[in-house]
Amino acid sequence: MAWSRPLQIAALHDSPHPPIDDYAFLSDCETTCLLARDGSVEWMCLPRPDSPSVFGAVLDRSAGHFRLAPHNRTVPAARRYLPGGLILETTWQTDTGWMVVRDALVMGPWYDVDERSRTHRRTPSDWQAEHVLLRTVRCVNGTVELDMSCEPAFDYHRGVAEWRYTGKVYEEATAMEIAAPDEHPQLRLTTDLRIGLESGEARARTRLKKGDSGFVALSWSELPPPRTFTEAVAKMSNTQDFWREWITTGRFPDHPWRTYLQSSAVILKGLTYAPTGALLAAPTTSLPETPGGERNWDYRYAWVRDSTFALWGLHTLGLDREADDFFSFILDVSQNADGSDRTLQVMYGVGGESSLPESTLDHLSGYDGAKPCRVGNDAYHQSQHDIWGTLLDSVYLHVRSRRQIPESLWPILRKQVEEAATHWREPDMGIWEVRGEPQHFTSSKVMCWVALDRGAKLADLHGRDSHARRWAAIADEIKADILEHGVDERGVFTQRYGHPSLDASTLLIPLLRFLPSDDPRVRATVLAVADELTEDGLVLRYRVETTDDGLTGKEGTFTICSFWLVSALVEIGEVERAAMLCHRLLEYASPLKLYAEEIDPESGRHLGNFPQAFTHLAQINAVVHVIRAESRVHTGEFRPGHPVT
Repeated sequence: MAWSRPLQIAALHDSPHPPIDDYAFLSDCETTCLLARDGSVEWMCLPRPDSPSVFGAVLDRSAGHFRLAPHNRTVPAARRYLPGGLILETTWQTDTGWMVVRDALVMGPWYDVDERSRTHRRTPSDWQAEHVLLRTVRCVNGTVELDMSCEPAFDYHRGVAEWRYTGKVYEEATAMEIAAPDEHPQLRLTTDLRIGLESGEARARTRLKKGDSGFVALSWSELPPPRTFTEAVAKMSNTQDFWREWITTGRFPDHPWRTYLQSSAVILKGLTYAPTGALLAAPTTSLPETPGGERNWDYRYAWVRDSTFALWGLHTLGLDREADDFFSFILDVSQNADGSDRTLQVMYGVGGESSLPESTLDHLSGYDGAKPCRVGNDAYHQSQHDIWGTLLDSVYLHVRSRRQIPESLWPILRKQVEEAATHWREPDMGIWEVRGEPQHFTSSKVMCWVALDRGAKLADLHGRDSHARRWAAIADEIKADILEHGVDERGVFTQRYGHPSLDASTLLIPLLRFLPSDDPRVRATVLAVADELTEDGLVLRYRVETTDDGLTGKEGTFTICSFWLVSALVEIGEVERAAMLCHRLLEYASPLKLYAEEIDPESGRHLGNFPQAFTHLAQINAVVHVIRAESRVHTGEFRPGHPVT
């Protein structure tokens, strides 16, 4: 049976907001932004991804934008990323001509050579963000009327922007927040067009003939922006060199799905925050999981779970350097200023901040009217027992080929294993961060087992025999408890102890090697999720009517769970079924091969924050699972995408 992605008809999306999956994503590994199909930057936070927005039209149409496009045109002829990176190319056709726009957040050679960076804590590389959003345009045929509009709205549209000319004539203007100019970044607009200032908006308009070109650069640092189109093209070329050099270090199969793997790898790289090594769960806040509902969260932070899962995906493709920086980030957040140990928490700010109190932006209308719009995330102080296992498993994957553990990392790892050993019997809020009462979630217990099992293996690598023996014994104790209390009479792993509800997180059981894939309980669980926890073949996290998550309303299918199902089906030998589902999921990707958190199976509409690291890492592992399974020479010689030996 073949599926096709449901056709999204524009008339059915009767909203001033573009569909979530219509947005393009840009990053320089310090700043991110989203661009709508009409050429408008509608989400950008400065100077960090978790800073207040300067362009926020994705959450409120009056909350700031930066548009460069032909006059009276909103639908381009084509959009694509230049192969291997995050330079967006948009081709426009008008009644009189054709025009090509390229957009990028600029990367350049390392420039902090005379003075150390005040923000960059990790080992310097050859490249560094230049803090410039660069937009170039060329007229390739006929004539095109070009419009530019830059209207920032500082501090989530709570501040008022004022533009002033700062160049010799019309080539440069600077915007600042009137009430508190020192608390928000100044935005410098540099161009070879003629800027006009109209209240809080900077505008430009011109007619381009075939062969004409132009550029607009928005910068927010003291670094010199480009002053000519030639300089702009050189910076665009440097940026492409950065991305292509990075992607070339990976290992990608020679397969038609290779482009999906490369796209997801680039997205994960773009979600890293280079100065600290943190990895964002997503670059956005409050894009709704339920249209018009309250399931709206701020994901612009570094979850230990999401980050370590993302490293699994990059590890699968041979891209390991990001893991070194992330583990250094973990080392930073796990120690107090005096060097004493600090308990690892669920999530952090990208700078390592441990307090992320949640508040609402009640003045914003929300995406498609979904409120509240949230800033911060109160899940930072939740008890979630899976973080110890995800971290330990990621470290084990990273260091086992090196056969040694950095001495600086060992005390942190030992503490996390001991935390799991101490607390595994207690209830928690689970992998999905429910806001109901703590429960004995089966997947949390499994991740505690992972912490002890991988801890024992790491202790053995590190020559700590007594730790290895003790932790292995506790791992066996946890496994016995799960098999006694977390399996129903059908032999299916349940969401929580003593309750028959299903949960997609149990699909991780074969992927984490808790039980061998040929164990009948594994097969029963995978098939139960596939047959009973799906809508139109796509996987739900859980049934909201049987799970106390503290919220109202329904939610879409979780795309990471559907990709987990692909991998789990491969593990139990259902390769054809897995390949069919994987093919269908790839068809659900956005036109630029991006994924949000959820998919509405009826409309194909993407829901939730975008793009979502969790989804892209699961896609990598699922695609690799299918490719390896289909290419095996002899039955039974399949090598899993995430092996543990």
